[in-house]
Amino acid sequence: MAALEEEFTLSAVPLGAGPDGLLGVEQCDKTDQFLITDGGRTVILYKVSDQKPLGSWSVKQGQVITCPAVCNFQTGEYIVVHDSKVLRLWTNEDVNLDKVFKATLSAEVYRIHSIPGTEPLVLFKEGAVRGLEALLAEPQQKIETVISDEEVIKWTKFFMVFRHPALIFITEKHGNYFAYVQKFNSSVLSKYTLLLGQEENFVIQSFTASLDRKFISLLSLSSDGCIYETLIPIHPSDPEKNQQPRVVRSLLLKTVVSGNARNALSVLDQDHVAVLGPPLPASKECLSIWNTKFQTLQVSKELPQGTSGQLWYYGEHLFMLHGKILTVIPYKCEMSSLAGALGKLKHGQDSGTQTMPHFVNWETSQGYGLESKNSEPSKRILRRRTIEPSVQPEVPASQQLLSIIKKDSEKHIEIELRKFLATKRTPDFHTVIGDIAIGLLERCKTEPSFYPRNSLMQLIQMHVLSYSLCPGLMEVALEKTDIQMLQLCLQQFPDIPEAVTCACLKMFLSDAVQDEKMEEQMGILQNGFNPEEDNCDNCDKELSKKPQKTVEETTSCPVIPKRAALLNAVLHSAYSESFLLPHLKDIPAQHITLFLQYLYFLYLKCNENATMTLPGIHPPTLNQIMDWICLLLDANFTVLVMIPEAKSLLLSLYKFVKSQICICSELNKIEVSFRELKKLNQEKNNRELYSIEVLELF
Repeated sequence: MAALEEEFTLSAVPLGAGPDGLLGVEQCDKTDQFLITDGGRTVILYKVSDQKPLGSWSVKQGQVITCPAVCNFQTGEYIVVHDSKVLRLWTNEDVNLDKVFKATLSAEVYRIHSIPGTEPLVLFKEGAVRGLEALLAEPQQKIETVISDEEVIKWTKFFMVFRHPALIFITEKHGNYFAYVQKFNSSVLSKYTLLLGQEENFVIQSFTASLDRKFISLLSLSSDGCIYETLIPIHPSDPEKNQQPRVVRSLLLKTVVSGNARNALSVLDQDHVAVLGPPLPASKECLSIWNTKFQTLQVSKELPQGTSGQLWYYGEHLFMLHGKILTVIPYKCEMSSLAGALGKLKHGQDSGTQTMPHFVNWETSQGYGLESKNSEPSKRILRRRTIEPSVQPEVPASQQLLSIIKKDSEKHIEIELRKFLATKRTPDFHTVIGDIAIGLLERCKTEPSFYPRNSLMQLIQMHVLSYSLCPGLMEVALEKTDIQMLQLCLQQFPDIPEAVTCACLKMFLSDAVQDEKMEEQMGILQNGFNPEEDNCDNCDKELSKKPQKTVEETTSCPVIPKRAALLNAVLHSAYSESFLLPHLKDIPAQHITLFLQYLYFLYLKCNENATMTLPGIHPPTLNQIMDWICLLLDANFTVLVMIPEAKSLLLSLYKFVKSQICICSELNKIEVSFRELKKLNQEKNNRELYSIEVLELF
């Protein structure tokens, strides 16, 4: 459960915020002091506990501060950049920024980052990063270009990972987003392409991130009002040469705000996020706290004067512009539980309130051994970890996941599975994936309402499963009528039994829609011959006639494209003819007729002179089409000849085969002539250098 306490005003005087709001709110070396940088020329130092300013500094008229001021935790100095390239350093004793230390840099600065335990870092607009000390030693040093042309940095964050600094920044180019992770202990820069998935047409409005074991959990708020999560490895495995790693966003919370360009997002702890924005298009802006584990809204507070769409958090305080007044709202988040998420915790019981270090960044103290001098809870965690490591051995990640599968919600299982799949693969990876799939399927059998479709789809897309490794998977998909999952299994499983293949075929055909009647396919000209002619003696006459309408004009696919793609997956599946035939006899005759019509359509398309354009991503081959036509006729011919719907189709197949026999007959005649030509060609050595020959072909 979470709560928002009474807000208070940090400054009663409206700040000089620009059209985009404030430049930033940054913590100082004293936990209750913050540097506020407005959108123009001023930096103000506030003490939150006293709700009053301690100092104010401004650049000259005509100069503009271009990135938030920060505190150097190692020296206690303040740092700011104005006009993109001019860096200033000062202390509390300085009054006039024009008289403090100045360094003019050779490239434009995007942001300065500073957190306890390391020196400040300077991120340039072209993606290069420098430590402050190295930059001050040579301000005019050449700054390399890291990002590509037209690529623009949209968001950035600085972490301490296992006592080593790491920087992540997000860029955008032509609607595509990229994530860069810079680790300074190894000087490794990793680039990832963010795959947006189905929400690719929406714009990302806000980013936030936290550390989650071996990953950076990147959360993004899109213009569709939904929150998505992307897991980015901190220690990625070596990618293949010339191949850029890609990471996929997954839906975390659906429609938490209406689509608005001024929405904002901040992660508070492992299970809670703060969202700023209107819940409905016509409503006023609100500050809300959501539980991501149980997908519940914990608390919401209306902000009638509107905001700048910016949100900062430190410790247990949220900062924002309410109207044009800088406002602070304290909050509390209790330990995440189902009762707490539903608001059913009793006030008198110990609800396990999560005590976060006051004004200590949550990401830097989540069990990574990152110690802050004012963080007593973190020290207790560190002592416990150093005393008790031998008491309880570490449980393998796969076993932890199997335990979660037995009791947790579908959404939580999906999140934990994504984290597990993003880790480095072990030699027994195939077996582990099979165990996870079996664990999910066993719970499906015991709990009819439990169907972790997204988790099962993730496992199938790893390309390591087979039917024998998880035999119950396709049965569950058939029971749930999960067409997409069955299609993936048919495309990837090499050992599907013939009975299951026929069950899939029966399901795909059961609700197929026939757009055109096959009677419209009569009068087809194929390879220069009219298959309507019963008399093969007329074949020569047909060669002199004008071409008839093309197959493209006279035929249409008897099933819709989506259904065609499903049938193509069946055509690609492996089978044994002797085991498949008995099961084909169990399919209704009208479904067999429709399938034959589709196969006949494919056969005509394959025999066109034009480029073959079969439906689906993976069209079948001519041999596969012919094999399945023969199988269907062998299994159901006696039934097909008895139903009127199949009469015209069977007649078309008969005439078509007959015309092909005519073609083979003519080709055999030509073959004899070519054989004679070959003999004559072999005698050319006996001729003179020049000769005239007359060859007569009969």
